[in-house]
Amino acid sequence: MAATDAVASEVIHRELIQIADAVAREKDIEREIVVEAMEQAIQHAGKRKYGQELDIRATIDRVSGAVALQRFIEVVELDDIEAPGAQMSIEDARQRNPIAQIGDFIAEDLPPIEFGRIAAQTAKQVIVQKVREAERERQYGEYKDRIGEIVNGLVKRPEHGNWIIDLGKAEAMLRRDECLPREILRRGDRVRAYIYDVRQEPRGPQVFISRTHPQFMARLFAQEVPEIYDGIIEIKAVARDPGSRAKIAVMSNDSSIDPVGACVGMRGSRVQAVVSELGGEKIDIIPWSPDTATFVVNALQPAEVAKVVMDEEDRRMEVVVPDDQLSLAIGRRGQNVRLASQLVSWDIDITTETDESERHVEEMRMRSEHLMDALDVDDVLARLLVTEGFGEADEVAYIPVEELASIEGLDGAIAQELQNRALQFVEERDRQMDERRRALGVDDAVAAIAGLTPTMQVELGERGVKTLDDLGDLAGDELIEDYLPGSYLTLDDANAIVMAARAHWFEDGEAAEDGRGDAGPAEAEAAGEEMAS
Repeated sequence: MAATDAVASEVIHRELIQIADAVAREKDIEREIVVEAMEQAIQHAGKRKYGQELDIRATIDRVSGAVALQRFIEVVELDDIEAPGAQMSIEDARQRNPIAQIGDFIAEDLPPIEFGRIAAQTAKQVIVQKVREAERERQYGEYKDRIGEIVNGLVKRPEHGNWIIDLGKAEAMLRRDECLPREILRRGDRVRAYIYDVRQEPRGPQVFISRTHPQFMARLFAQEVPEIYDGIIEIKAVARDPGSRAKIAVMSNDSSIDPVGACVGMRGSRVQAVVSELGGEKIDIIPWSPDTATFVVNALQPAEVAKVVMDEEDRRMEVVVPDDQLSLAIGRRGQNVRLASQLVSWDIDITTETDESERHVEEMRMRSEHLMDALDVDDVLARLLVTEGFGEADEVAYIPVEELASIEGLDGAIAQELQNRALQFVEERDRQMDERRRALGVDDAVAAIAGLTPTMQVELGERGVKTLDDLGDLAGDELIEDYLPGSYLTLDDANAIVMAARAHWFEDGEAAEDGRGDAGPAEAEAAGEEMAS
C-alpha cells in the first residue's frame, strides 16, 4: 500500500512539472515564474490549514517535482516571544540543534496537505493571478521600446465600446476615439495601427494603439516610400483630420530628388496605398521650407496667398488672400486653415485683400484724425505723417528734428513747429493724466516706475492697482493681458515693471536685518535681560 502511494505521489509530482512547462510555453513566460506561483499556492493552502500566523514555506523540486512543506520557527530570547507558534526560545532551540543562535530559524517538516474543493480553488486563483502578472510584465517588457511602430493584429473582442486587438503574444487596446470615423470593425478583421503608448496598469491591456494618430500616417509613408526609410526624404510635420483630410510636409536631403513626387509615386501608387489604408482620407503633400512665411503659403494650398504678416512674439500670422480665394483658403468648416495651422504650429488668421484694404484705410483715418487734433494740422499734412509711419503724437515729439525735416514736403522750420506742437500736446495730456492718476489714488511710487506712462498709470488705477504691493502681486503676462491691454508692452517690459514694484520688499527685509544688526548697547542689554528672564 505504501509503495502504491509513493508511485502515485511520484506521478503527481511529475505532472506538476509538466503543467509548469506547458503553462510557461503557452503564456511565453519563464518556467520558474510558474513554479514559484505553484509554491505560493501550496504555501497559502498550508497557512489556511495550520494557521495564518505561522511562517510556512513550500518548495517544489525543479527536476523531480517533489513538494516539501515546512514550518520555520525563529529563535529568540525567552522574554521576546510574541508569537509562540512562529517563535521559540534559545533553550528549546538548542535541544533540537545544539549550535542554534538568536535569529536563526528552525525548519520543521509538515505532512503533505490534501487539497479540498475550496483549497484547490484558492490555489488555482493564486496560480492564475501570478501567471497573469508575469504575462503582463513580459508584455510590457516586450513592447515598451516599440512605441512609434506600426503593428498588425486581429480584432478579438469589443470592450466598453473599445476594441481588444490580438497582436499574437499580447493584446492591445484600440479605443473608440482612436478608430477612423465611420470605420466598422468586426471580430476577426485584420487591422494595422500605431503604438502610441505602453504603460503598466493594474488590470487590462498595457499596449495602446491608434489609427488616428498623425504619426500613423507618417509611418505608413515610411513603409511605402523607400526614400523616407533611407533618410533621403524627411517628414517634417503632419496634421490630420482623421478619415477626412490630412497635410504632410516633406523635404529632401538630395536636391536631385523631388520629395513631393517621390511620396506621390508613379501614377499616385504610393500615396494611394496610404489613402486606402486610411479609409479614403485625402492627403495634401506639401514641400517643407525653413522660411515660415513660405511654409505657410505652401500649407494653405490649393489656395493662393497674396501677403503674410507675422507676429513672432505671439506666433500668430495674418494671411491675406484674394477675395475669390477666401472660401478655398478656409476650407469646409475651417478644415484647410486649421490643418495648415497645426502643420506650421502658428495661429493663422485669414482675411481678404478687400477687408485688409478697408482696415488699412480705417487705421489711416483714425491716425490722421489723432494727428490733426494733436498737432492742429490739416488732413493733407496728417496723412503725410501717417504715410511716413507716424501714428502717435509721442512719435513726433521725440524724434530728431533732422529726421522729421528729411520727409519730402517738410523743411526745418515746419519740422520744428510740428515737434513743438507735439511736445506741448504730450505735456498737457500727461498733466491731465497725472491729475487723473492722483484722483484715483495711485501712489507716486507707482508713477515713478520706469516704463509706465501716465496713461498706463490711469488704466491701472481704474482697475484697482494703486500701490506698489498691488502691482507687485501681478505676473508679467497678467499685467499685459488683463490690466494694460493694447499698451504694446512686451513680456520682458512687463516683467521689469513688476520686479521694480517688488524691489521694496527686498529692501524692507534688508533694512530689518540691518536694524537688528545695528542695535545699540542699551537695546542689546535689554534684549539679553529679557531672554534671561
